[in-house]
Amino acid sequence: MNPTRILPDLQCSLVCEDIRQEVNGNCILIGVLTVIRVPKLPIVAFRLCLFNRWTAGVGQFTESVRLIAPDQTTVLRQGEVKFRLPEPTANVTNVTMLQQVEFKTAGAYFVEVLVDDVMKLRYPLVVMHAPTPEQPPTAPTPPPGA
Repeated sequence: MNPTRILPDLQCSLVCEDIRQEVNGNCILIGVLTVIRVPKLPIVAFRLCLFNRWTAGVGQFTESVRLIAPDQTTVLRQGEVKFRLPEPTANVTNVTMLQQVEFKTAGAYFVEVLVDDVMKLRYPLVVMHAPTPEQPPTAPTPPPGA
C-alpha cells in the first residue's frame, strides 16, 4: 500500500541577507543571520530571506512563514507557498523574501514555520541595539621635522 499523504519534515530553516542560485541549481546563502545588530532603532531591513528545506513527505502542502514581533502577537510579515513532494526521498527548498521589515525595538523577534497549519519550528531572531562608539576627534599629525 502506497501512502497518498505524509506530512513532511522541516530539514532546516535559516534567515539570510540574500540567497542566490547557481546554474547547477545549488543555492548560495549570503549572510546567515543569528543576531541582527543595528546602530539605531527603529530601522528598516530592505530584505530578509528565509530558506526552508522540506523532506520525508508525500503530497501537496502549504508552507506558511511568519515573523512575529517581541510582543508575541504582532505579525510583522508573512508568506505562503504551495509545494509538492512526490515521494518520501524527494526534497523541496522554499525561499521566502520578507521586504521592508521595520524593527521598532530591540528584542527577540520570532520566525514561525508551519506546514498545513501545523507548527514545525519557532525560533528567535534577536535584534540588538549596538550603537557605534563616538570616536573623539583626532588632532592632525604634525608634518615630519616640525
